[in-house]
Amino acid sequence: MKKLIAEFIGTFWLVLGGCGSAVLAAAYPELGIGFAGVALAFGLTVLTMAYAVGHISGAHFNPAVSVGLWVGGRFDAKDLIPYIVSQVLGGVAGAGVLYLIATGKADFEVGGFAANGFGEHSPGGYSMQSALITEVVMTFIFLIIILGATHPKAPKGFAGIAIGLGLTLIHLISIPVTNTSVNPARSTSQALFADGGWAMGQLWLFWVAPIVGAVLAGIVYKIMSPNED
Repeated sequence: MKKLIAEFIGTFWLVLGGCGSAVLAAAYPELGIGFAGVALAFGLTVLTMAYAVGHISGAHFNPAVSVGLWVGGRFDAKDLIPYIVSQVLGGVAGAGVLYLIATGKADFEVGGFAANGFGEHSPGGYSMQSALITEVVMTFIFLIIILGATHPKAPKGFAGIAIGLGLTLIHLISIPVTNTSVNPARSTSQALFADGGWAMGQLWLFWVAPIVGAVLAGIVYKIMSPNED
């Protein structure tokens, strides 16, 4: 239960901090933080929570990460579904708090609510194919970073920094394509609140692609990983 609470809180913070920066601060008149600020915000949420609760739950905060760690032999199968449920609930709670804050502004329009999308709902108008490739590859690299940084032979104490900076870089690359998911819980939470129902219709891609990328990374890293002894 302690692990599940930690995953809930960590995913809550990831959505509130990362998506909150996109909804509340990215385009604020004249002082907006832009794509670079949003990318940094996502990285900082993971970095801060990795050190806050990583020693409790392993700091997954992402169903794709849990799946990738399981495939890579770093996570027990019996904990997989409970972790994913906690992550999705934490993400939805984070999006709910963000919605309550954002709608407190008289002229606020929910719109896309930082949801992930492709085609006409891609920030840059990228196709479904581009979105699929981007999400698979970015999640693959993210899991390679996580599996490598947390390996017993990796330098101790720096995993959170590598993972947080890795997520920042991933966002810098892919926000224009999909708004960056690499995290089905983050995608689900925002899709529930976005206007028009389109985000729920496209949500399948942001579950399938990150999980495929994570599975591939788990297999590849297991093959190339150094012995632990």
